[in-house]
Amino acid sequence: MAEFSHLLPTQFVLYADDGYDSHVVRLLLEEKRLSYELAFIESERPEELAELNPYGTLPILVGRDITLYELNTIFEYLEERHGAGKLLPTTPKERAVVRQLAWRLQNDWLKLAHTLLTHPDSFDATSAAHAKKTLSDSLITLSPLFTKHEYFLSDEFSWCDVLIAPLLYRLPQMGIDLPPALCRPLIDYKERLLNRSSFKNSLKTLPNYLDKDTE
Repeated sequence: MAEFSHLLPTQFVLYADDGYDSHVVRLLLEEKRLSYELAFIESERPEELAELNPYGTLPILVGRDITLYELNTIFEYLEERHGAGKLLPTTPKERAVVRQLAWRLQNDWLKLAHTLLTHPDSFDATSAAHAKKTLSDSLITLSPLFTKHEYFLSDEFSWCDVLIAPLLYRLPQMGIDLPPALCRPLIDYKERLLNRSSFKNSLKTLPNYLDKDTE
């Protein structure tokens, strides 16, 4: 098993692929301005991953004395451990609201997105068609939510925005085209997210990122 004792407290190794969850963690690390080495996993997974994560899933974030492989746990650890780029509000009530909104996003939009982003070997066309219509209809219906605030129901960039940005980036990959006449607020919000330096940097860490239209 690889040794990580040489890492500083603000340094990490991220084992990741080009999927949604891995992108969320890359963006999270960029927002936190933390140093990390990307161990990109393209297809065949090295044996050491089984030692790091018994579930065999990606991403896996490894620090000097900790290994994490669940998305929300990774976020909570980095949020508590590192002060820069705070993604939760200052009061317990406000933090609870953001956490609950994040849970709703994961339970609603992101479950549908995962269905659409499933590997072709296990792709279910019927489930995908339902997921595509449900997600598309929901995005169109909720687009007006993005008129009042710069970010998701807030004027401050938060954990919710970290979750949404990679989803919106992958809309073409999922075959979802937002109609401008109905979704201008959401489209403008998407452009604000994708133009953030942290988001652009989250793409630059990928091999041959200039050749990618979508991840």
